[in-house]
Amino acid sequence: MRGRSWTAVSAVLAAAAGVLGWAVTRAPGAEPVAGPQLRTTTAPVTRGDVAARVQVAGTLGFDGAYTVVNQLPGGVLTAVAAPGTAVVRGADLFAVAGVPAVLLYGATPAYRDFAAGMSDGADVLQLEQNLVALGLRPGTVDRHFTDATATAIRRWQQARGRPAAQRTGNLPLGQVVFLPGALRVSSASVQPGETAGPGAPMLSATSTARVVRVALTAARQATVHAGDPVRVTVPGLNTPIDGTVREVGTVATVVAQGDGPPGPATVPMVITVTLPPGAPALDQAPVQVAITGAQHKNVLLVPVTALLAGEGGGYRVAVVDGADRRLVTVTTGLFDEQAGTVEVTGDGLVEGVQVEVPVT
Repeated sequence: MRGRSWTAVSAVLAAAAGVLGWAVTRAPGAEPVAGPQLRTTTAPVTRGDVAARVQVAGTLGFDGAYTVVNQLPGGVLTAVAAPGTAVVRGADLFAVAGVPAVLLYGATPAYRDFAAGMSDGADVLQLEQNLVALGLRPGTVDRHFTDATATAIRRWQQARGRPAAQRTGNLPLGQVVFLPGALRVSSASVQPGETAGPGAPMLSATSTARVVRVALTAARQATVHAGDPVRVTVPGLNTPIDGTVREVGTVATVVAQGDGPPGPATVPMVITVTLPPGAPALDQAPVQVAITGAQHKNVLLVPVTALLAGEGGGYRVAVVDGADRRLVTVTTGLFDEQAGTVEVTGDGLVEGVQVEVPVT
């Protein structure tokens, strides 16, 4: 990343140059001439480690989006999980005419009855894996429905309080719903007492995993990668929590802003986080994310505010030695927005040299 700068830092510098007049010009063959005056002081060039860290805004929420539909015979809805409820393996999602639809984990949707004589399939394997997880001993776990599978289902039906006549060892279509994991109910589409037909949406849900979503400016996309560590500041927590970039999108979008010019192009970024015990039960809450990208060790550093616009682009710094002041062209490396420092190299720049910075 040497020679590159974060777009946001460049924007800050440009704004400072335009508003404060913090720039230096030189006529050919002349000594440097300061532009509009402002109060300055000096700061030393230091040596240390730098990380390309940037602060961005994000939203804390839940991962995934699921719509659960009814596959039971039509009838009156007699129960449905309330919004905000976490539904785990073996728990009821809803019930139609008193018959519950139970959540099990798996990637293949339920699409047929489970009963003796059915053909082998991935759905049978999923069912048996769930029976094992529920402690119901279905025998050999494979794609084949056996007598042991039916016996395990009867044990499950008994444990759930079904009368003897309903402990059949079969599971008609709709009595189990396969989804990737535990759900958090967002909203119910049908209320108890209303009619629910086959194929009708019953509820909307997410997973219970927490994520932070960020609209990352497209200019930053190449500098952030899956696996990069981040720190997330969450309302109600005294210290930031750790997170990891899970994915960075590749398709940029631009959002219109009323009658004004469109906003910057952004790509979606998803960050995985784990909230500590006792954390506030927040959803769609604004958070601040500090992204740590590349890191360089034992490099020269100056405050970002020491950078001056160079002739024809690039940057310079003003080196001050007593009454002497000279401009030095610098090559920038990593910018650390959080610390307000930037990695630089330039002719005569060494640790301890004083550079000019505006008084803040």
